[in-house]
Amino acid sequence: MSNASAVSTAPTFVSDERKERLDKKAAAKDAVRLLAKYGAPYISYFALAFLCLVGAGSLALIYPLFVGTLFGSIFSPDQPSALSPILNVVSDLLGRLFPNYRLSPLDPVLALLTAILVVQAVLSFGRTYLLNYVGEKVVADVRRDLYRHLLSLDLTFFANRRTGELTSRIASDVTAIQNSITLSLAEAMRQVIVFAGGAAFLFWIDWRLACLLLGLIPALVASFAFFGRSIRRRSTRVQDALAEATAILEETIAGIRTVQSFAREPYEVSRYESRIARSLREALARALARGLFNAAIVFVLFGGFVGLLWYSGNQVLAGKLTAEQLIQFLFYAAWVGGALGTLAEYYGEFNQTIGASRRVVELFETKPAIRDAPDAAAPPAQGLVEIVEARFTYPGRTEPALDGVTITARPGEVIALVGPSGAGKSTLISLIPRFYDLTGGAIRVDGRDTRAWELAALRGNIGIVPQETTLFSGTVFDNIAYGKLDATQDEVERVARAAHAHDFILAFPQGYQTVVGERGVKLSGGQRQRIAIARALLKDPRILILDEATSSLDSESERYVQEALDVLMEGRTTFVIAHRLSTVQRATRIVALAQGRIVEQGTHAELLARDGIYKKLYKLQFRDVPEWLLQEAGERDGGDSLPNAARAATG
Repeated sequence: MSNASAVSTAPTFVSDERKERLDKKAAAKDAVRLLAKYGAPYISYFALAFLCLVGAGSLALIYPLFVGTLFGSIFSPDQPSALSPILNVVSDLLGRLFPNYRLSPLDPVLALLTAILVVQAVLSFGRTYLLNYVGEKVVADVRRDLYRHLLSLDLTFFANRRTGELTSRIASDVTAIQNSITLSLAEAMRQVIVFAGGAAFLFWIDWRLACLLLGLIPALVASFAFFGRSIRRRSTRVQDALAEATAILEETIAGIRTVQSFAREPYEVSRYESRIARSLREALARALARGLFNAAIVFVLFGGFVGLLWYSGNQVLAGKLTAEQLIQFLFYAAWVGGALGTLAEYYGEFNQTIGASRRVVELFETKPAIRDAPDAAAPPAQGLVEIVEARFTYPGRTEPALDGVTITARPGEVIALVGPSGAGKSTLISLIPRFYDLTGGAIRVDGRDTRAWELAALRGNIGIVPQETTLFSGTVFDNIAYGKLDATQDEVERVARAAHAHDFILAFPQGYQTVVGERGVKLSGGQRQRIAIARALLKDPRILILDEATSSLDSESERYVQEALDVLMEGRTTFVIAHRLSTVQRATRIVALAQGRIVEQGTHAELLARDGIYKKLYKLQFRDVPEWLLQEAGERDGGDSLPNAARAATG
């Protein structure tokens, strides 16, 4: 039994290991491809920064030679140094510049070292500034393109993602990429130069000692392989947990009124803390792996350094190495070991960058399901809407939301959509501007299938006033002018008057420059709706969609909003969804939906005369009204007098 178990589990283990290696390789390629794509426009800056980096790193490699020369001048003044020819030139130059000054043997060394330090400082400044310039530019470009790409994605994508998760990817993940460019990459490249140059000097001084030191590299590579996978995996988990925490934060702040009204602050704190605790656990596990990694590197390096010190000291005692060579070799050995240790640390950070890059690339690789066709056009619109056998099923569901709906709406007509919740009303109006694409049938605007329209042109001819108005955190003027970005003050005031919003706007201390607060929190529901109506008027669409635009308002606000809507609907093709049936009585045609199908349609009076779903819905809203009064209201004036009559009849 145990043998069979072992045989059956081994292939899975191997497959998982291979899959992880492939995922890592793919993620690394994605990271390199992302950096290469966005770094290409700034290659000249990067090349100049690289030259500064090479120059500064190369000059740094000379320091051990100077240190060795200084010690050689002290302990063996008569023995020639490797720098003797250069120091003689510097000594002659100093003698000409300062003829009355008696030069010390150390003065040329210090003078040359000072000059090198000045040049190195200038090169270090150039490297730091240029790499930060490239990093900031690349990150700004990535954020801009990522934001533009997100706005191009369809509603299905956003329905399956949380705002906080997307915010985290644009903010923290891109910041991780920035750090890798401006800090980690530059420092890693510098350490590569130090390692390569230091190793070359080691071989120049004594090739046997150099081979002894570099024999430690296999142990270091093994440490990289052993700890690198864990660090990368933990880094990805940390980013995922932080994205979840950010999503909860976004949701809580957006719904703070609901949270406080239900006194759910402790619950939300608990939810947030659980995600933070998870990210903390993963971060601590990552810190443990990195700590063990660094400890292993330090142990290997310094253990090797101790052995090297013992061996090289014996070489000096045997007369095979000079004191100057020993000092230089030990310094270069320390530099090479330090470079390896630093590279090991940045290897861990690179794994973290790979995880962040992978999450950003995943967003870029997500293609919008709704896009322009190759032959899409943008003709002038008149407003004729033809919905023919429309069928639609939401992704992941089996039951259709719409099943063969056919409606024709001509310019100037008002089509009211009624029916119980889940009947398909909101789905139908979402299909007209192509927020989703049909799974069957067709929707045509002015005889052209909506999929043959350019998206911007199609949606530019459609105005939507939703139940929950979305206002942005700018001024009243900015929110109205969102319907036409180049609108003048006179145009904004004109539509505000038509929407019955001008008077209450002027009552604000700053008038049209009053800041509405995030999502219009400083305005009442009726005020927000009238600003939304003014915005739609300014857009001047040929097709208008009113999605329960008055359902959440009190009677007085509803009256003002309804008057504004009457102005807005004039001459346009209008689709109205309303649960308050008193608001759709004057519609050209009322379409009753149930389970995604049209069950009846007609005028208000015609539908009241039938014993169908519309009459049942109507009676539910006016359940205390006698049957004769319902019939009389429908026959007399289309039901306009029913609300007053109902109040009179019910006392």
